[in-house]
Amino acid sequence: MKHELMKLPFKYDALEPFMSKETLIYHHDKHHQAYVNKLNKLIVDTEFEDLSLIKIIKESDDGIFNNAAQVYNHDFFWKSLSEKETKLSTTLEASITKAFGSFEAFKKEFITKAATHFGSGWVWLIVNREAKLKIVTTSNANTPITDGLTPLLTCDVWEHAYYIDYRNVRPEYLKNWWKLINWDFVSQNYDKTKESKLSINDCNDNSEMCNYVESLIEAERTTS
Repeated sequence: MKHELMKLPFKYDALEPFMSKETLIYHHDKHHQAYVNKLNKLIVDTEFEDLSLIKIIKESDDGIFNNAAQVYNHDFFWKSLSEKETKLSTTLEASITKAFGSFEAFKKEFITKAATHFGSGWVWLIVNREAKLKIVTTSNANTPITDGLTPLLTCDVWEHAYYIDYRNVRPEYLKNWWKLINWDFVSQNYDKTKESKLSINDCNDNSEMCNYVESLIEAERTTS
């Protein structure tokens, strides 16, 4: 199976002035594409050659894992952004308020964790196995799905995500990144967790049902 670079859901200049065309070209066409290319090269003639991206992430390690996870993480990052103003659903808003005390408290915690995360990585809003909303960080290529967590939103805090526009001032990047969040996407992700108790990230076996759910998620990723 050859993995493809996902197409951006907006034009390269659509996120300006908060995220420049130059940043998107380098981030998407260079960095993201490099992970896809490297993954395709590494899996040739291996047990991972015909597996879905999610199965590769869950079953591999070292270079194959790093590149597969970075493809997944970047796919999720681009879908978490929107050129248009969006609003979170009332269901998600109520759950955020319940989990964090208020939406502003949630925003403050997310931005703080993103600003203070040491080195390269990702910040996520996730649903854990107890169906609770949490904010977690992962370093380098690590991703929540390996821990059975369901991601709803992510922010890329690798320097290549912001250095062209903001140099080393990560807090300024985060303040403007927040204005680009695709709350429709985040809300839809949350609604899916409410509609079914069976999450893709709870499928750690090769049962027929888990394989079916994984195939649906993989089909959605590759056609988006």
